[in-house]
Amino acid sequence: MNINFLLNGTLKVVNICPGEMLLDTLRKLDILSVRRGCDTTSCGVCTVLLDNKPIPSCSFLSVRADGHAVTTVEGIPEEAEKLAKCFGEEGADQCGFCNPAFSLTAYAMKQEKIVFDEQTIKDYLVGNLCRCTGYLSQEKALRKYLGVDQ
Repeated sequence: MNINFLLNGTLKVVNICPGEMLLDTLRKLDILSVRRGCDTTSCGVCTVLLDNKPIPSCSFLSVRADGHAVTTVEGIPEEAEKLAKCFGEEGADQCGFCNPAFSLTAYAMKQEKIVFDEQTIKDYLVGNLCRCTGYLSQEKALRKYLGVDQ
């Protein structure tokens, strides 16, 4: 079965298998920033943006992406670079396994243009698991990226 979707702004026509998850479809397309972690939507490393909203691609059927826009970190290079700089300045960049998904979630937050406070940021990041940090440096980096006073 063929599906059509925008991947990082480029129209893709992809042949998928029944029951194929979006994570697997993206990996077939050589999108390597989308990572496999838990396959149960618990860790967030497979996060992509579907129509600018973060979703776990490990449990999202590819057929559901038909006609939608999918964004990976490859599609937001300037914003990912800004966030990476903030991560480095705050010492939040350790193994890097969660960084692409974290970057997409942070980018989605920024696009919503809501008023950010500490609790809102924590609530928004609840689906992103990092096994290396205690999240304090990541939260500081995110506040810097969002332009929120610390």
